[in-house]
Amino acid sequence: MRDKLEQAGLRVTRQRMMIANLLFAKGDRHVTAEGLYAEASVIPYPPSLATIYNTLRDFADKGLVREIALYGGKVWFDTQTGPHFHFYLEDREELFDIPESMIPSFDIPAPAGMRIAGIDVVIKLERLPEGMILDAPDNRDKSAHP
Repeated sequence: MRDKLEQAGLRVTRQRMMIANLLFAKGDRHVTAEGLYAEASVIPYPPSLATIYNTLRDFADKGLVREIALYGGKVWFDTQTGPHFHFYLEDREELFDIPESMIPSFDIPAPAGMRIAGIDVVIKLERLPEGMILDAPDNRDKSAHP
């Protein structure tokens, strides 16, 4: 972890190491600062929520995590920084990757004088009431807003 921080150009501190170990030890995942703070609360001398926010933003600035701002101002941090898309399950506040086999191809030209640097897609999901089945083949309620 020390090498990872140094290679990113970050000064290695005890708190950054603690947060990096919490964040990266469980493989690729999506976390909020509050979620990481809850995980950290069980270790001796946990960092403050403000320290976790600042550290996650530092990690995002250096490309160690990807910052994903969602509806209502919630910000998630993704340890998988390469291009990929997400589902967001609102009622459980869960963000998870869309399997690559389900991702459509996009053929969107950039405006003149620009290039596409990336495409971020988050598909909001909601659970259906028990027993409800949608008629639409793509599972979209046609009466809902587009």
